[in-house]
Amino acid sequence: MQGSVWVELSGGIVIARFRGEPTEALLRETQERVLVLLQDTTRRKVLYDALEMEPPSVELTLIQQQLSEEIHKIGVKVALLVPNSRLAYLSRLAFGAGNYRVFYNDLGEAIAWLMAD
Repeated sequence: MQGSVWVELSGGIVIARFRGEPTEALLRETQERVLVLLQDTTRRKVLYDALEMEPPSVELTLIQQQLSEEIHKIGVKVALLVPNSRLAYLSRLAFGAGNYRVFYNDLGEAIAWLMAD
């Protein structure tokens, strides 16, 4: 299944929801859209929802790692919502540095953590 992403602002959180198989172009598009919302709204909280995403290749994980450095430099708090340990492991590689946390299937807890200051 070809990948898609939906990026929006909900309350004080920028949410990026992935579906299907990710590609480099999709990762870069997502990064661009997330950064635009962060800049336009001065928000500093992002939720990446990967519950319906296929596991990416290691190459794509390393590309996301480079993209994530941009997010971390501006002090963004990131929650990663994943369905299984494989995506959790790849998420930790992709977002290795910075203020982030991985959540297994628990949207409520991810939002609560993002909103806690």
